[in-house]
Amino acid sequence: MAKKGNISSRNLRISDQIQRDLAAMIQRELRDPRLGLVTLQSVTMTPDYAHAKVYFTVLGADAAVAEGILNEKAGYLHSLLFKQLHIHTVPTLHFHHDTSVEQAIEMSKLISEANSTRAKED
Repeated sequence: MAKKGNISSRNLRISDQIQRDLAAMIQRELRDPRLGLVTLQSVTMTPDYAHAKVYFTVLGADAAVAEGILNEKAGYLHSLLFKQLHIHTVPTLHFHHDTSVEQAIEMSKLISEANSTRAKED
């Protein structure tokens, strides 16, 4: 059982490191104005470290366009990660737009509207 815990914590450490390194690389290496401001929310990896889902949000750009650009540049970013990380397997990167922030903002607006309607009725 301890071994499984070690694998999980190692996976988490590597995911966090990949997130930090990728964030810097995207800002420094990808100069496409169609990207807007990309913020990496999280990185989840398969247990065998073969694949990583990179969840991001974007400001000032279309999310679908940004996702396409990031996935198009995933191989290039992978090669940069391979040079920087000292691990046996650097995962293949798969970028996904994270809609949870937009959903949270929308939910907050709905709650505020409901509360203001209730206050007016009282």
